[in-house]
Amino acid sequence: LVFSSGTSLKGNSGAIVMGTGAATTGRGGLVSISAGSGTSGVGGLVIMTSGHSTVHTGGAVSISGGEGTATSSGVVSIRSKNSGVSGVSGALVFSSGTSLKGNSGAIVMGTGAATTGRGGLVS
Repeated sequence: LVFSSGTSLKGNSGAIVMGTGAATTGRGGLVSISAGSGTSGVGGLVIMTSGHSTVHTGGAVSISGGEGTATSSGVVSIRSKNSGVSGVSGALVFSSGTSLKGNSGAIVMGTGAATTGRGGLVS
């Protein structure tokens, strides 16, 4: 399956939007993106990449958990799965790009402020 908004020679290209509707009294819907398993080769690959710009800042990739108005916000989990008996588990790589002029990007990890409790832990 190929989903494409097409190319624009002048102006912005189109958008592809996937989503589910809101639920008034139940749970919101699910959007799942996954790659297939490989039985005699490696498993499939999922890539998220933002757009490239030759004259302005490149696009951004944002992953966030949902806001919980009355209770907790949603969890964002980034992890590699366990390895098999003769392998190693996958690596997590967080890297900023190289800069030809100026500073390279920063990697920032932190927790949010707590109004009535203790701040979170980064370990």
